[in-house]
Amino acid sequence: MKLAMIGLGRMGMNMAKRLLRNGHQVVAYNRSHEKTDQLVKDGAIGAYSLPEVVEKLSAPRIIWLMLPAGQAVDDHINKLKDLLSPDDIIVDGGNTYYKDDIRRAGTLNEAGIQFLDVGVSGGVWGLKIGYCLMIGGDEGTFNHLEPIFNSLAPEDGYLYCGNTGAGHFVKMVHNGIEYGMMQAYGEGFEILEASDYNDSFNFAQIAHLWNQGSVIRSWLLELAEEAFKKDDRLEDIQGYVEDSGEGRWTIQQALETGVPAQVITLSLLRRFRSRQKDPFTDKVLAALRQEFGGHAVVAAKKGGSFPANSD
Repeated sequence: MKLAMIGLGRMGMNMAKRLLRNGHQVVAYNRSHEKTDQLVKDGAIGAYSLPEVVEKLSAPRIIWLMLPAGQAVDDHINKLKDLLSPDDIIVDGGNTYYKDDIRRAGTLNEAGIQFLDVGVSGGVWGLKIGYCLMIGGDEGTFNHLEPIFNSLAPEDGYLYCGNTGAGHFVKMVHNGIEYGMMQAYGEGFEILEASDYNDSFNFAQIAHLWNQGSVIRSWLLELAEEAFKKDDRLEDIQGYVEDSGEGRWTIQQALETGVPAQVITLSLLRRFRSRQKDPFTDKVLAALRQEFGGHAVVAAKKGGSFPANSD
């Protein structure tokens, strides 16, 4: 099939390459022309403006967006809406909030343009292994694009999840679960690291061992093994953990539906904590302990401690 890939970041670039390798025609567009030129060398058709993207496609046109969630998606959809024709198709494969899908699909449907939301998981390994695709929208449009999904995904690696928003909803919950799993692995290895046995532990070997028939085996443990092989105690990186939104949306959904998602919630809060240095909350706690119990506090500048109150 012939389609355009708009947004050639780490995911979009590799997805386009996988499609090219599977015989599809890809019109490539990126805000920075260098990435477009790079993909042209791999066999893509280069386009350097949105009108040129539309011009180089055949009706019904298929445009796949791999853009950061939020305003960038809205901006591109608004521009494309005026360039496309009825029955053309826009696919949003980014990490979009599912309620934004519903709003955008309604706007596009007024112009007769079809819309699919596709949650994509696979990271930098997707080019080789394939991408897990969670798809929402009109089922007939899904059926029409199935050759594309089949090329992007490994065997049994894509699923029609339901009406508009369903794909990104499933991907949202997927990422919330991912937060909890990563937090559990992190805490487990920290307990190992803090133990009296620490000097005899090889964390890469332990991660490998746990993937051999253990009930906690997973691809995340494979990645942990590779990380520990490079740096057994992770001394070269800081424990600073960002979040890209899906965990927050999962927790918001849990609140709206009354689901007690404690693990996912705490894993997100732990990421917030990782970004803080000497947070004000802890200053308040230390100050209160000194006030009510005369407990020592650590000086902010000198690193020493104040003596306990004598009374």
